[in-house]
Amino acid sequence: MKDFPPAGRLPKRYCKTLQLRDDATLIAAYRQAHAAGAVWPEITQGMRAVGILDMEIYLLGTQLFMIMDTEPDFDHDAAMRALAAQPRQAEWEAYVATFQQTAGTTAEAKWQLMERIYKLAD
Repeated sequence: MKDFPPAGRLPKRYCKTLQLRDDATLIAAYRQAHAAGAVWPEITQGMRAVGILDMEIYLLGTQLFMIMDTEPDFDHDAAMRALAAQPRQAEWEAYVATFQQTAGTTAEAKWQLMERIYKLAD
């Protein structure tokens, strides 16, 4: 990926989870909101501005799983506070909250960090 740090400076990786409402119509709408090109440009620009290099979201039933790769010196807590202040971020969070079972008004409050328990390379 072109935006990743140069060799020797590996990105940090965070994995998070969130629960969607158990409603097929809402889940379909959530998928559409995250289709290629559908996420508001201010949101992707805000993520990049705080040091997020790449993000993927996976779905199994109502469970979402996010993989977030960041700059090597990324400070998660500071970046999440900065992300919440980015243009249209609060509006986006209110919009996607209509699909989400998890309570909270910010991405940091809703997306729960997961603990890595295995890595093949270890």
